[in-house]
Amino acid sequence: MSFGPGPLTPAIRAIIYTNVAVFVLTLFSPTFILGQFGMLPESVVERGQVWRLATYMFVHDPYGFGHILFNMLAVWMFGVDLERRWGTQAFVKYYAVTGIGAGVSHLLVSLLPLEGTAGLYGVPVVGASGAVYGIILAWAILFPHRQVLVMFLFPLPARVFALIMGGIAFLSAASGSGGPVAHVAHLGGMLFGWIYLKGPGNLRLDLQYRLTRWRMERLRRRFDVRRGGRDDNRRIH
Repeated sequence: MSFGPGPLTPAIRAIIYTNVAVFVLTLFSPTFILGQFGMLPESVVERGQVWRLATYMFVHDPYGFGHILFNMLAVWMFGVDLERRWGTQAFVKYYAVTGIGAGVSHLLVSLLPLEGTAGLYGVPVVGASGAVYGIILAWAILFPHRQVLVMFLFPLPARVFALIMGGIAFLSAASGSGGPVAHVAHLGGMLFGWIYLKGPGNLRLDLQYRLTRWRMERLRRRFDVRRGGRDDNRRIH
């Protein structure tokens, strides 16, 4: 019995390797990495350090291995199918849109004059979780009936799993529970993913998928790939 979606695709491999490399660097210099590349709303707004909206996705908490482990496992399990269907370029665009969108969502909420949001302004956010939630949403939309083993025990359809994940993030964000977990960023990743998939980007992704399929069929015909790896009609001279 096989586990997971199979071998790493190019973008998934690059994302995982980059996150792991940055995580190792963070172990040696946590103050510098977190301070310079985490998504700190205060620094983005008052100092114009907009790069943080992108770099924070590759930084993880060095004091908890589970953070990066869960995120990279989810990127592999749900992202490989998306990259195979859309192609590498389209997947990277979607990953960037959801990750940056999650950071923007957290930034905007931190500016609201509401109880429980003021503390977000001066606290850095790190991790790929926002993009991961966007990936889960897309995977559930494209493969709604696929089964997800929650805690490796309870099978759930992909669409139900995505709804539960989104619901937990929404309730946690609304109640202010969850400690340092950036639930608003999780919701932002899903929201931006939904807008991207249901807006004009949906047409681009569909065209990219069709182009990828056409290229695969063209290569198959060019090299005369047949079931069984041989041409039973060829003659021996």
